[in-house]
Amino acid sequence: MKKTTQFVAASLIAIVSLVAVACNKSTSVENGPGIQEVNFMLTDGPGSYDNVFIDIKSLQIVIDTAREGSRKRDTCNWDHIAANRNSRKDSGLVWTTMPIKAGVYDILKFRNGLDTLFASANVPKGSVRLVRIEFGTNNSVVKDSVSYPLNLASNMPAYITLKLNGREFEEFASRRHRLWLDFDVSRSIIEANGRFYLMPVMHTFVEKNTASVAGKVKPKDAKAVITLFNNTDTAYALPNREGEFKMRGLKDGTYKLYVKASNGYKDTTINNVVVAQPKTTSVGVIELKK
Repeated sequence: MKKTTQFVAASLIAIVSLVAVACNKSTSVENGPGIQEVNFMLTDGPGSYDNVFIDIKSLQIVIDTAREGSRKRDTCNWDHIAANRNSRKDSGLVWTTMPIKAGVYDILKFRNGLDTLFASANVPKGSVRLVRIEFGTNNSVVKDSVSYPLNLASNMPAYITLKLNGREFEEFASRRHRLWLDFDVSRSIIEANGRFYLMPVMHTFVEKNTASVAGKVKPKDAKAVITLFNNTDTAYALPNREGEFKMRGLKDGTYKLYVKASNGYKDTTINNVVVAQPKTTSVGVIELKK
């Protein structure tokens, strides 16, 4: 949900990074035998569609198995590594394919605080530095009950890369780690001349290091769209059938909450919404008027 274009830019750069050196290595000391469990949770930053069907083919990660701290001054071209999966210039970086159920996901099912366990596996011990998600061509959106093809933008590769510093994951039990992948629908779909294009944008977060905002909008026929924003961060939500909404993965701060209404109901704004990790701030029931 957080506002960023870093990952789109990373994917674009990956196309042209074909001659760069993979890593300028310093000392690479293996941790020795050991495994860890890595889990990815899939959730959604919503957009104004009935359905968003995304064809996900694979999920791969790069694990840095070097001793913690040994790569602090290394300069790795992660875009080149993502574009050249078969490169073996650095034995300390291990490509691992995560087991997923490849196919079409209705991303909008995972909104308002809902998520699903997307992938889980035992992998070599180390820091996850790169996530590479490959997309298929069977993508579509449904808007106002009409289905439209959702084509990958012609200037984009068929994958997205998320570059990590290795400390994003939450260790929720001994050697068990998890990370949320937030598919930002509102920024991932571009509509132009009646056509829809996919330029995937994803963010990562863990609940214990971020904040949440929740509430309820009435009546449901107002078809509200929620925007939470301040000078550095923006999040969106679409209430469910009961009018409830929740936005996760927020940075600490003071926000404004803007409710855009339809069907003759008036928009409204709530000021000074204070959020702080890891709490959920409730804005209560928002009653819209005509």
